[in-house]
Amino acid sequence: MLELRVHLLPALVDPADMAGRTVIVVDVLRATTTICHALAAGAECVVPCLEIDEARATAAKLGADARLGGERLGRRIEGFHFGNSPSEYTRESVAGRTVVFTTTNGTRAMRRAAQAGEVLMGAFVNLSAVVAAAAECERADVLCAGTGGVITAEDALFAGAVVDRLGLPAAGLNDQALLARDAWRTFAHSGRPLAAALRECQGGRNLIAEGFDADIDTAAEIDARNVLPRLDLPSGRITLR
Repeated sequence: MLELRVHLLPALVDPADMAGRTVIVVDVLRATTTICHALAAGAECVVPCLEIDEARATAAKLGADARLGGERLGRRIEGFHFGNSPSEYTRESVAGRTVVFTTTNGTRAMRRAAQAGEVLMGAFVNLSAVVAAAAECERADVLCAGTGGVITAEDALFAGAVVDRLGLPAAGLNDQALLARDAWRTFAHSGRPLAAALRECQGGRNLIAEGFDADIDTAAEIDARNVLPRLDLPSGRITLR
């Protein structure tokens, strides 16, 4: 039986405790949603970086075909080709190219999973692909990025949707998985659109304040992208599994 754990923040789990396990990194608003869009649009790979200078240096080494993408505090970084809006990553803009990517929270969560056996990217846009992959595992973790060290409702809702779809008994879940599952079930029974719930989250409110309201609608499109991004830890590149 699958043992599934949810960690509502990276700081709530020691990296060594995820060693050898399948880790699903989640940053619904917006890093993992954007990565799904970039790879679905034909990007050759995405290279996550922690710092802006690291991203610039990596892109310079890769040459003219590399594209810089990401954000700090929600805004596009000066001199970067793209921000963190999924809609920017189109076939015309990224197909066949390497995207060097850095964000405030998502890429840090990826680094937290450095000892995992496998690292996958999850968002509502590839929910079914994530659930199918988790169902094949014996031990898996859903690692929520949060925002600035604070739990985010949008990531918790996604984690809960994964737990709920898998239909696992409580014995196979940790308490954070149970909490996330119950939050998702409460939302699902409300009959409200997912985008409306995401707009109420702090992450959604932050995006609205910065003028990125449309990104919330994009992030709420369940199974809009049938892809499963996988981070190859030795090379540091995210490609399609």
